[in-house]
Amino acid sequence: MIQEEAFRDSIGTISEDGSRNFIYPKKTKGRFTIYRQIVAYALVALLFIMPWIRINGLPLVQVDVLHRRFILLGQIFWPQDFHLLFLGMLVLILGISLFTVAYGRLFCGWVCPQTIFMEHVFRRIEYWIEGDRNHQIRLSQAPWTLDKIWKRVAKNGLFLAISFVISNTFLMYIIGTGEWLNIVSHGPQAHLSGFIGIWIFTGVFYFVFAWFREQVCLIVCPYGRLQGVLLDKNSLVIAYDRIRGEIRSRFRKSEDRTALGQGDCIDCDLCVQVCPTGIDIRNGTQLECINCTACIDACDTVMDGMNKPRGLIRFASENEIAEGKSFMLTARMKAYGVIVMALVAIWLSLLLFRSPIEATILRAPGQMMQDRGESISNLYTFKVINKGNELADLSFSMIAPKGASLQHVGTDKWVIEPLKLAQGSMFVILPKTAVNGAETKVTIGVFLNGKLVDDIGIRFYGVR
Repeated sequence: MIQEEAFRDSIGTISEDGSRNFIYPKKTKGRFTIYRQIVAYALVALLFIMPWIRINGLPLVQVDVLHRRFILLGQIFWPQDFHLLFLGMLVLILGISLFTVAYGRLFCGWVCPQTIFMEHVFRRIEYWIEGDRNHQIRLSQAPWTLDKIWKRVAKNGLFLAISFVISNTFLMYIIGTGEWLNIVSHGPQAHLSGFIGIWIFTGVFYFVFAWFREQVCLIVCPYGRLQGVLLDKNSLVIAYDRIRGEIRSRFRKSEDRTALGQGDCIDCDLCVQVCPTGIDIRNGTQLECINCTACIDACDTVMDGMNKPRGLIRFASENEIAEGKSFMLTARMKAYGVIVMALVAIWLSLLLFRSPIEATILRAPGQMMQDRGESISNLYTFKVINKGNELADLSFSMIAPKGASLQHVGTDKWVIEPLKLAQGSMFVILPKTAVNGAETKVTIGVFLNGKLVDDIGIRFYGVR
């Protein structure tokens, strides 16, 4: 292998003996840093606020795995709505894939919760207590003095406290704010399992943000691996303009770099020092790059000091760097876009026209048909789930064939509470003239508050 490509054989966070190389990124300043902070803190605020928002008395978002339901925008989705969840996840995955094909791994650097909490919450605390990159390195190598002890205790104490808050917030997304308040108000003795769950989540978050850190992006997250097959030379990524930057050399005041055949890159290594994953962007696109734009801000600051134009490191495609071609949507990107838009249209249609109930009517097991002289009857059982959040009057009526009727076992009307189940039995009665051999197709209408919401086809068994 060419020596210049040797960096692709390993990642910068792992040494040759397999031990961990900790990354100490330098604090960045610049326009992209400001933009990222605005986006990050807005998303953090949204994360903590959303569990408390109610629509029609239901949470805005809740993944209630304990009761096997998912709530989105005040709408409840049950296991019977799994196709909607599957299609929604498919739309999300393809949407991210399309975004990656066009704009690289921008999602990771700007929207991913791992990056947001690591770079804009935990890393900021680290800068506040331990100082910038050089101070952190010196502190790490220093002996355990009183100064080092109190800084490490303060930092890790805050890390643990914030992890505890994040853990409680994520628990709200699972059990809801009401149940969470119940656990908190009654103490750990009354809800030991919930209390243990909170601290398990706290330990996981603390481990990730205090120690594992960028390894989540480099080792655990599959999206970083997928970008290698999603990106092409037309994808917009963070790129080093090697045409303009090479040949690299140290900056000397008042020298004519153009006359000497030198590029704009002064080999200051600031782009490497600010990188949260420890890569050198000048080596080209790498799977470790999360498109956080820290290297762009660092390089722009250096270019400003040299009175050179910004953009030595910038958002650009490989074709733009090599051939000067401007970014444009390719046929591949357009095809992804058409597929995603079609799936979104299908998903929204299924969502908007989703039935307010989930009804199942099955022939009672072990029951034979009953001969009633001029007619024949079969016994059926039904289960109806009210997916809405209001009381509903449930009733049934025969739709086909003509002359068929229903005889309920017990009442013929039910009042179903929100998110509850109604079940019972009923006889389907057909005149013998309407029975078509051993099996006859029968349609039963399901009515909610007097309105037909579903029609269910079943098989009626006659004389074999």
